[in-house]
Amino acid sequence: MSSEKNRIKRFTVTQRLFHTLLMLSFLLLGATGLSRLYLNTGWGKWLAGIFGGYEAALVVHKYVGFFMICGFIIHSLYLLTKINWNNFPNNLVGPDSLVPRGKDVSDFFCHIGWFIGFRELPRFDRWGYWEKFDYWAVFWGMLVIGITGLMMAFPLFATQYMPGWGLNVALWVHRIEAFLAMAHIFIIHFFIAHLRRHNFPMDRTMFEGSADLEAVKSEKPSWIDRLESKGELEQILVSEAGSQQKAVFYMFGYAMIAAGLFLLIGALVNWHSISW
Repeated sequence: MSSEKNRIKRFTVTQRLFHTLLMLSFLLLGATGLSRLYLNTGWGKWLAGIFGGYEAALVVHKYVGFFMICGFIIHSLYLLTKINWNNFPNNLVGPDSLVPRGKDVSDFFCHIGWFIGFRELPRFDRWGYWEKFDYWAVFWGMLVIGITGLMMAFPLFATQYMPGWGLNVALWVHRIEAFLAMAHIFIIHFFIAHLRRHNFPMDRTMFEGSADLEAVKSEKPSWIDRLESKGELEQILVSEAGSQQKAVFYMFGYAMIAAGLFLLIGALVNWHSISW
């Protein structure tokens, strides 16, 4: 491991664990869900076979879904422990908060203007607007997919409070939201995280817990300026991981990317044979 402190701490071990569990459960839910949706195709049958067949894939889907819901609840409770209640609610709108604020809206439009050459690049702080969108999109997705999934997992209970056709609506909403989530993760999130010039060939931040200092200075200068003005920057600088650790991060990360792209490409290629 290099002794030079050339990386800035971004995520704790707990936060990285939450991300890893979310990533694994999301891929399993995507694979089992698509295996049933595409059962009329050879690709879908092969995918279902990995989990033991059509019915077994549903069992795995349900259990992993319950696991993800439990993880979501635990993460929500974890958030409550991270709030500074002595300064509530003022601390929710500061630069270190993931709660969206007006500056994120202006940053978004300035960023679009920069893409087409009409504006200067915004000076982002600790969290960019795209990072906040990714984070809160999980909450929206969990509510929609989680509630509709529970309705279908417990149909007798659900139909005590709604007509039977409501389960058909729940199925459509569940699948459409799942498609949107997978499209976003496997296309937009993958691109932003790994294919931008300063991240390529892979952003190790969520695996290693730290980001390259020079890259952060370029992308989030307001955060660096704020830390330097408070004399806090040196306190969160760390050395990069050793070569063996980085090899593990790359292998695991690319395995996850490959799995996601495999599901995305398989779903698109076999779209004409989808079984709603």
